[in-house]
Amino acid sequence: MTKRYETAKQVFADWGVDAEAALTRLARIPISVHCWQGDDVGGFEKKSGTSGGGIQATGNHPGRARTPDELRADLEFAYANIPGKHRLNLHACYLDTDENPGRDAIEYRHFTRWVDWAKDIGIGIDFNPTFFAHARADDNLTLSHPDKGIRDFWIEHGRRSREIAAGIGKALGSPAVNNIWVPDGYKDTPVDRMAARRRLEGSLDAMLAPKQDKAAMLDAVESKLFGIGVEACTVGSHEFYLGYAIRKNTLLCLDMGHFHPTENIADKLSSVALSVGEILLHVSRPMRWDSDHVVLLNDDIHAMAQELVFADLLGRTHIGLDFFDATISRTAAWVIGTRNMQKALLRALLLPQARLKAAEDQLDFTGRLLWTEEAKDLPFAAVWDEFCDRQDVPTGQRLIASLEAYQAKVAGRG
Repeated sequence: MTKRYETAKQVFADWGVDAEAALTRLARIPISVHCWQGDDVGGFEKKSGTSGGGIQATGNHPGRARTPDELRADLEFAYANIPGKHRLNLHACYLDTDENPGRDAIEYRHFTRWVDWAKDIGIGIDFNPTFFAHARADDNLTLSHPDKGIRDFWIEHGRRSREIAAGIGKALGSPAVNNIWVPDGYKDTPVDRMAARRRLEGSLDAMLAPKQDKAAMLDAVESKLFGIGVEACTVGSHEFYLGYAIRKNTLLCLDMGHFHPTENIADKLSSVALSVGEILLHVSRPMRWDSDHVVLLNDDIHAMAQELVFADLLGRTHIGLDFFDATISRTAAWVIGTRNMQKALLRALLLPQARLKAAEDQLDFTGRLLWTEEAKDLPFAAVWDEFCDRQDVPTGQRLIASLEAYQAKVAGRG
């Protein structure tokens, strides 16, 4: 324990905050690190083509992972520079196998190398069916497609993804969140939204019909406002999936990039938490629509973290990341984004919650504002440095040197 931390600890105690309790709580919060930042949403299927579905990673920074082994090595480096124990968020298109199965033929065995690796380093895995970057998604319609054959293809892919997720969760002893997002929508104004949404609902029902053990796998559904090629209508809107999650008892995924930039995800958390049991968060930074920039320690992240803490939602919320930037070091992006999410959570845990809530309950809005603003000057950084030091993870110049050295090592991949 450094003298700097001892001083900070006493400052927080004077504000009625237990810094040690905050560090203990933060150490128990896993963040699911998304595999697709490491290779620009390419995946390892034996095919060629672009990501599709309105998804595009821009840039050509050297060092992209080209194989599952390279991606795992990059992830291990990133985890070594992130304090705490975290998870991996894996997409179905990242299978690791010598076979070449279709999306409707994938099986658990195609992902066992990922499971073995996760066991070796002691992490859990979450999963996602891949409803984009495929010939049967070229119409920007999958589960809501008018063609029953195409719908059945994607239903089977979704069923198999749930089976794989359940197998992963059982093997690792930790439930895998299986998150369902489809790119379905229309570029120009449709005349029959209801038909498409009924088809989507029916397909989801068929896909979720096989029972899976919730101790091994948890279903989540994810909405989106719009994207490239589906500017006029997204079939799986927020309202659609909110209702579906309530009726079907699934998790609801709130992706920070899937709403209008002026919408506040922090404001949605307490509202949806009254109606759904558990929440999945995809944390990103949208500049324009779903641009998915690396997470910064900005007001949006602070507000979301504070809502999670003050509304007592940490125990009901699964936190994952979802951004992809090919203009910078991909490993640095993981480290920066994950650590910023952790920093925001730590700051929220170190706020004088009881005093702020009391002022609000008493309608003392001047006091609430005064305490909120003065708290911004508290020595959060000293507590964060102590957390990293206890986890044997670098900070400051040591972190920068570590990230730069690894990037130089992988830059020759091309």
